[in-house]
Amino acid sequence: MALAAAPLTSRPVLADLLPAADSWLGAALRELALVGGGAALTGLAAQLSVPVPGSPVPVTGQTFAALLVGTALGARRGAAALAVYLLAGVAGLPWFAEGSSGWAMPSFGYVLGFVLAAALTGLLARRGADRGPVRTAGVMVLGNLAIYAVGVPYLAASLHLSLAKAADLGLYPYLVGDALKTAVAMGALPLAWKLLGKRA
Repeated sequence: MALAAAPLTSRPVLADLLPAADSWLGAALRELALVGGGAALTGLAAQLSVPVPGSPVPVTGQTFAALLVGTALGARRGAAALAVYLLAGVAGLPWFAEGSSGWAMPSFGYVLGFVLAAALTGLLARRGADRGPVRTAGVMVLGNLAIYAVGVPYLAASLHLSLAKAADLGLYPYLVGDALKTAVAMGALPLAWKLLGKRA
């Protein structure tokens, strides 16, 4: 007889530890503030930008911010925050990398990937995957893979390149930086849970 799969336990994310609102309006404003704050954090982090010679994709802080926003807010809020970031930038708010906006740029696929990555990291955080260093590293790696899974093919299509060439321009030069960001997250997220006394 086949065994039924055990249900996955949903756990709090860091944002859930904030004081709860005591009214429907307060709860709605709290959610809006979390989503808007996540978008704003990503926009600010995007201004930490260093050009990469020969590549149209700069090194920025927005990737790290997108992954942290997803992990801290959970899948629904995190994806909403990055969708707000994307839509506001497309509408003309100059808060993409290097103060850019719009969608007519080869690196726009990475911005699309941020929404997917925030949803994925938020989903994993709901399963407690941000509570320990090793699991947190796994969350960050999967989140980065989600970004590249959208960003690299978009880059290839935009510049009429092969996927291999697009990976040379938009993936391999960033792996060391991704490893450093993962190392920071491995320390920061579990420490946040430890300080809050909420380690599962």
